[in-house]
Amino acid sequence: MVRVGIIGSTGYAGAEIVRLLLQHRDVEIKWYGSRSYIDKKYYEVFQNMFQLVDDKCLDDNMEELAEAVDVIFTATPQGLCASLVNEDILNKVKIIDLSADFRIKDVDIYEKWYGIEHKSPQFIGEAVYGLPEINRDKVKSARLIANPGCYPTCSFLSVYPMAKEGLIDMKSVIIDAKSGTSGAGRGAKVNNLFCEVNENIKAYGVLTHRHTPEIEEQLSYASGKETSIIFTPHLVPMNRGILVTAYANLTKNVSYDEVKAIYDKYYNNEKFVRVLDKDVCPETRWVEGSNFVDVNFKIDERTNRVVMMGAMDNLVKGAAGQAVQNMNLMFGFNETEGLLGVPMFP
Repeated sequence: MVRVGIIGSTGYAGAEIVRLLLQHRDVEIKWYGSRSYIDKKYYEVFQNMFQLVDDKCLDDNMEELAEAVDVIFTATPQGLCASLVNEDILNKVKIIDLSADFRIKDVDIYEKWYGIEHKSPQFIGEAVYGLPEINRDKVKSARLIANPGCYPTCSFLSVYPMAKEGLIDMKSVIIDAKSGTSGAGRGAKVNNLFCEVNENIKAYGVLTHRHTPEIEEQLSYASGKETSIIFTPHLVPMNRGILVTAYANLTKNVSYDEVKAIYDKYYNNEKFVRVLDKDVCPETRWVEGSNFVDVNFKIDERTNRVVMMGAMDNLVKGAAGQAVQNMNLMFGFNETEGLLGVPMFP
């Protein structure tokens, strides 16, 4: 059994890690970390865990935690993991960080977009960007995983085949994305109150959203070309889900069958990326509660552009599910263990 500790277990992503790991045959959760609920029983925070988890919440003492477990999930705000990690800890335990602390390789870009000083830049180069569909082999041997952001995961997987094959102009990419309110975390914020969100949809972080450089960096690696995008996220009144609609100029004339063959080339053997049938657009309701990403595309011959689409659950493949998928690879488990739940509907 792999012993697991979770720092930030009472946030939305942390709670989702707990839910998924309780269905994992080879894992024992030893540490439910939470600064806000120390000594409170976990099921008293989340009543759905009644008679499932009787443990009390503990603090975020990573030094002590590293002695007690084999892997630590840090489902925390930006800056915390970087402030806690050190060489001694990484020699004892593997870390899967769900924040952005180690996703961006240029520390100056990280500090510019996130507005905080990076506390352990010496580990940025070592950290593996934990998107199994592109970094599977690197994940297997890693001791520090930078779990991708929710918007970047859906955006990247929607666009990746076209970028990798050089079929789109990487300076022309526009990404329109929509997310449910859980993407903003569990903290109390006026803008996320029911009366503020219900019966409303709005753009936010226009031209300033901090996932922008992460998407650009990963698409640059995929295409081999410097990439600049316009990324506009929107908040919609639902609990879960991300829908991405991306646009780009084509670099040559291509048919539906040619592009479909390219998407199949990259995703036919990927359990969690589903390329939909012709003319079927991804919808968040068909992936809710699951680790699946549904993708598809449409070619606009009139404008010589392509529309690339994706839908996923921001708390699963966009956070906790992907983290568990990475853990499975790191410890030699079946990659799908604990993650084969069927999407929920209705």
